[in-house]
Amino acid sequence: MLNALVVEHPACRPDQIRALVQFKNEFESRGCNNSDYFHGVMCDNTSAVTKLKLPSGCLTGIFKPNSSLFELHHLRHLDLSTNNFTSSPFPSGLSNLSRLEVLYLSSNGFIGQVPSSFSNLSQLSYLDLSNNEFTGNFDLVRNLSKLSFLDLSSNHFSGTLNPSSSLFGFHHLIYLNLADNNLVSSSIPSEFGNLNRLEVLPLSNNGLHGQLPSSFDNLTRLKILLLQHSELTGTLEPISKLINLEKLDLSFLNRSYSIDVRNFSSLKSLSRLSLSGNTISPTSFSSNSCLPLSLEVLVLSGCGISQFPTFLKGLHSLERVHISDNNIKGKVPEWFWNLPRLRMVTLVNKSFTGFEGSRDVLQNSLVKILDLDLNHFKGPFPNPPHSLTILSAWNNSFTGSIPPAICNQSTLALLDLSYNFTGSIPRCLSNFQTSLIVVNLRKNNLEGSLLEMCYDGALLRTLDVGFNRFTEKLPRSLLNCTSLKFLSVDNNKIKDMFPFWLKALPYLQALTLRSNRFYGHLSPSDQGSFAFPELRVLEVSYNNFTGSLPPNYFVDWKASSLQMNEDGGLYIEDNSIPDYNYEDTINLQYKGLFMEQGKVLTSYATIDFSGNRLEGQNPESIGLLKKLIALNLSNNAFTGHIPLSLSNVSELESLDLSGNQLSGTIPKGLERLSYLVYISVAHNQLKGVIPQGTQITGQPKSSFEENSGLCGLPLEQSCFDTNAPPMQQQPEQGKEEEEEVLNWKAVAIGYGSGMLLGLSIAQVVASYKQEWLIKITGVYKCRAW
Repeated sequence: MLNALVVEHPACRPDQIRALVQFKNEFESRGCNNSDYFHGVMCDNTSAVTKLKLPSGCLTGIFKPNSSLFELHHLRHLDLSTNNFTSSPFPSGLSNLSRLEVLYLSSNGFIGQVPSSFSNLSQLSYLDLSNNEFTGNFDLVRNLSKLSFLDLSSNHFSGTLNPSSSLFGFHHLIYLNLADNNLVSSSIPSEFGNLNRLEVLPLSNNGLHGQLPSSFDNLTRLKILLLQHSELTGTLEPISKLINLEKLDLSFLNRSYSIDVRNFSSLKSLSRLSLSGNTISPTSFSSNSCLPLSLEVLVLSGCGISQFPTFLKGLHSLERVHISDNNIKGKVPEWFWNLPRLRMVTLVNKSFTGFEGSRDVLQNSLVKILDLDLNHFKGPFPNPPHSLTILSAWNNSFTGSIPPAICNQSTLALLDLSYNFTGSIPRCLSNFQTSLIVVNLRKNNLEGSLLEMCYDGALLRTLDVGFNRFTEKLPRSLLNCTSLKFLSVDNNKIKDMFPFWLKALPYLQALTLRSNRFYGHLSPSDQGSFAFPELRVLEVSYNNFTGSLPPNYFVDWKASSLQMNEDGGLYIEDNSIPDYNYEDTINLQYKGLFMEQGKVLTSYATIDFSGNRLEGQNPESIGLLKKLIALNLSNNAFTGHIPLSLSNVSELESLDLSGNQLSGTIPKGLERLSYLVYISVAHNQLKGVIPQGTQITGQPKSSFEENSGLCGLPLEQSCFDTNAPPMQQQPEQGKEEEEEVLNWKAVAIGYGSGMLLGLSIAQVVASYKQEWLIKITGVYKCRAW
């Protein structure tokens, strides 16, 4: 291999390539092949390696103090960013690479302090240590007088910004990022004024306090200043001297701090301004032109504003406006929609009631993204702008039908009109095959049949029409929406058999059919495994499903090995829509409560078969679903024992088996489920001792009632009152559990083969270590500014 690489990189000496190969072999490197790895290698005219740029995610493992990397003494450019050296201390051997000029170490998981020997790298001009777990103070970069770029953000640096710090001696700095650390005990030293070449200065999310020093007005080259989540007091006058500022974020400075936007009138180059979470001085509203005419983005969310800001009138360059979560009551003024460059408007305000002007007031606007969520808009919906790509107006009080003028759009990508309208779905929605990605018409009063919205080439990823009055069958044209991830038709009047044909959708992750008139069996006619390729949320409760579930029902389910999104995201969401992040909503019966969940986790599974007429034994293969968080099989006619394999579902938080005809004992293994916070086995025919794990004995009595043979806490029935001594029951119960496990092994042998067989048996009989726990949170939508 080495000889082949020498031929491939003739400009590099064999000893240099050997060191590179050895460095790669020090780690798990399945994330990159040799071609990827050596693509970022450059050698100079002496055949020595001068540049190494690793592919993202290439290496995983602990960085060794004596790594072969440190043999590359001629390195001038080194980029190790976005690899996985988690729990590795800072590689002190880097200080031997004294010729380094550019060093990227961001997003690697390094921990601990940066050693003092790091100051040997006196030739560095570019240093990025961001997004690690470094600790200590900022006085780690002594002697690096040539630095022009320094990024120390998103670490755990703490203490104070010492006025005598060597940091303030780096007069060549153009970019300095100290954001997202822990400097809550620090003020902003006046020595920042020494760095008069600075163009970018993020200091946000540190808890910095005190006054902004007057020396800040020396930073006349500054283009970006970010101070959000600081505790500033005193005047903002120094900022008014920064005439080259283009982006300024002062959001969430101090709730008692009042900002007069007239302070920024001198910033003639300002294009982006965020003042969210502050109090805006009433004097700000006395002028129509107190902000720079160059302003393109303005964020005033959560500022306690009680009147629509008239100073927006003269801002003809304004493209994005966010005025959410204020106290503005009444109607949106007609003049606002005449701003000539307006493209994105967010008015999630809880107070607006309507629009000034006629129903055509929006029609000639150039707005592409319109968010009117959570207001009190009344009456018919106005005719939307022709250029609209995103329309979100959920939870208002609009009346009448969905506006027919929606059909006049040409590039509609997202339509969320939930909680509003009556009538039927506009047939024209089927015209948006090449643009429409999300349709949410949940909790309206729509009726009729579901529209044939999917044809070849359709891009639809989310279709939510829950809580309406739709009838007839699911349209088979859904198979043409091959990108569909989320399908919810719950709480309608749809009468159909279970849609096994949806298996053909390769990306379907969530399917909710709750409270309809579906009927028939929940298992395929061939009694094989269920096997939807990506399904992780299945909610089919309160229908008319009958029959039994075969023992191998859950073999091949995706829920046995779920992972997060490829981008690291936790929730089922759609990030493919520019400037807007949509997250799906789902109604779940969870921990004994029926709740609307606004974020659906990508890395868990939930199953709800409750309220049907299912019978027979619970499939032992349920134990394969180690990422299952909620299981509800209540109010059916299941018989037999509780599956022993449930003790292997290590992430389980909610288990409801109540209202069946289950017999036998409660498996003792359930007491090992440390995340189990809700369990109900009430109204069955169970007997014996209730397992005494903390999570189980902490349940209310009602979770075990109407099982005449059960005893032990939390019931008042003592096991010592029975005819047989408690100690005599344990061997019998253990023998019973052993027999059931052996029976399931036989079932697996009957259905599985090859690798699948080995994996299935291993998953059923093994105990799993809990890897994570993510708590459910409420509705939230994130928007870029």
